[in-house]
Amino acid sequence: MESTLVQPLVSKKAARLSIGAFFFIAGLCFASWASRIPDIKQHLQLSDGGLGAVLLALPVGLMVSLPFSGWLVHHFGSRKMVLLAALLYPLILCNIGLVQQTWQLVVALFVFGLLGNLFNIAVNTQAVSLEVLYGRSIMASFHGIWSLAGFTGASIGTLMINFHLPPFTHFCIIAATAFLMIALLYRNSLRQDINADDDRPLFAKPDATLLKLGLIAMCCMVCEGAMFDWSGIYFQKVVAVSKGLIPLGYTAFMCTMAGGRFAGDKLVTRLGALRMLQLSGLVIASGLVIAITFPTLITATVGFMLVGIGVSSVVPLVYGVAGKSTVFSPGVALAAVSTIGYLGFLAGPPMIGFIAQAVSLRLSFALIAVLGFTTTIISSRTKF
Repeated sequence: MESTLVQPLVSKKAARLSIGAFFFIAGLCFASWASRIPDIKQHLQLSDGGLGAVLLALPVGLMVSLPFSGWLVHHFGSRKMVLLAALLYPLILCNIGLVQQTWQLVVALFVFGLLGNLFNIAVNTQAVSLEVLYGRSIMASFHGIWSLAGFTGASIGTLMINFHLPPFTHFCIIAATAFLMIALLYRNSLRQDINADDDRPLFAKPDATLLKLGLIAMCCMVCEGAMFDWSGIYFQKVVAVSKGLIPLGYTAFMCTMAGGRFAGDKLVTRLGALRMLQLSGLVIASGLVIAITFPTLITATVGFMLVGIGVSSVVPLVYGVAGKSTVFSPGVALAAVSTIGYLGFLAGPPMIGFIAQAVSLRLSFALIAVLGFTTTIISSRTKF
């Protein structure tokens, strides 16, 4: 079935700027939360195992939203859902900054995860639709904007920590920035999604390709989740840096992930999707092995930079292929892949905490390295 998408009422460049802004908002909010995890952990006096259990609430929220996120995007359109998520996501971020008890953080993270997934499905549906209008790969650059926002958010977090500003004040500044971007750029988002009016099923059994794409995404998201939630703790406890340098590993990871994604579209064209995914898994594993074997400031930073390069193109590649599925509409196909992929977010961060509590944080990162290499193995058995 051919894709059905009319020319947008705004120019493609204007639409690309608008969609990129929403990717930036999503990345900025998430990175802002991640940059203050050590502070919130200390404020609530959580152990490693306790933090791992609390962090489980966020991916649970993601998973709970998966069955209906695709339906909401398909039924109401990605444009409306992007606006809804972009308004509520920063508000929940501010609420995280107000928590005084562990149960409050659990509830806030659950809602943060739920809205984050709706935001993810809606904005990627917009991106897939625009990619069809462009007639070439642009998905990786959008995810590059998300990563650039993550780098920006981590840098702002470092600044806020050094200025001794509390998380709530920090998060309110981020929310105000997000609302200004929405007011200026929302009007240029795409009005219509690809295949919005066809008769593709909302619910159906994923085919073999979608299942493998989901598994690849899952392995990558375990690695991403480890960096998002535990890179600061790793630098604090294993590398043993000063408080001001705790976010350095996360910042290094986000910086190289952003750079890799901006180069990703050209690299995929040159190397092909299969070779790109195979190399990505090797680089992820290599970076983690370096950080584990040589836990010093320089080597751990270099290792986390390699992890950023490795994970940079995996999810954009997977989402780009899934969004053009001949079986599902884009929103539903992306939700199907995300259902499998976000199992990595569901299992990864808590698993690290439990293993760290029982044995050591370095051993838990070694397991993540094995899962990163699994990306290479699965992609070698997938047809693109």
